[in-house]
Amino acid sequence: MEARQTTVVTGAASGIGAAVAAALIRDGGRVVAIDIDADRLTRGAQIHGDRFIPRALDVTDVAAIETVIAEVEATSEIDGLVNAAGVLLVGSALTELDMPAFERAMAVNAAAPWLVSRAVAKAMIERRRGAIVTVSSNASAVPRVDLGVYAATKAAATALTRSLGLELAPFGIRCNVVSPGSTNTPMLTRLLDGRATDSSIAGDPSRFRLGIPLGRVADASDVADGIVFLLSDRARHITLHDLRIDGGATL
Repeated sequence: MEARQTTVVTGAASGIGAAVAAALIRDGGRVVAIDIDADRLTRGAQIHGDRFIPRALDVTDVAAIETVIAEVEATSEIDGLVNAAGVLLVGSALTELDMPAFERAMAVNAAAPWLVSRAVAKAMIERRRGAIVTVSSNASAVPRVDLGVYAATKAAATALTRSLGLELAPFGIRCNVVSPGSTNTPMLTRLLDGRATDSSIAGDPSRFRLGIPLGRVADASDVADGIVFLLSDRARHITLHDLRIDGGATL
């Protein structure tokens, strides 16, 4: 892949976001790594050096996001954005969920991709180029027991990103979605709560959940590879696409 000058990656401290950051840096790019976990960001900077630019903040903080994006644009052009920050409410039945939890999930999973994309797109529009990828979930298209809010927020993020892609297409800016299934990340660990990943592979008919035909849980790098491709010029004629990376789980 061609080296990109600068890519903003939210949720870059762990999981899929960290894998994307590592892949971009290996390809010679620079990453503005946004996450709320300052300690993990510091470790990322120690691993990757000055190509990993840590910015510890909450992706729902409008002023902080706009300030960081403006600071970056003052010294380098942002070519790409990956919205990978997310939260998962485990075991949250819709009939028992309270409003603050719902609002927080919606703010991080749906509103934040819009806020960061909006801030980044303003400069991209002037340059008439750029690529945005939002990490959604295969749950966005499939009803899931105890994951209703997560699924709803990811469906919202998917719709927002694809609609944004329509608005930005005239300026040469591409907006795509990557929808992973079960992926070996801290989020999956919390979801399984100590159960083996075999439960994800086999599925659970009692919870109306299909298994994974390919017979394995994805590594974060599997998802990162798809994201890096969509950011690259090899995907220059791909926009509004939702790439499912789930081993066939949502067949």
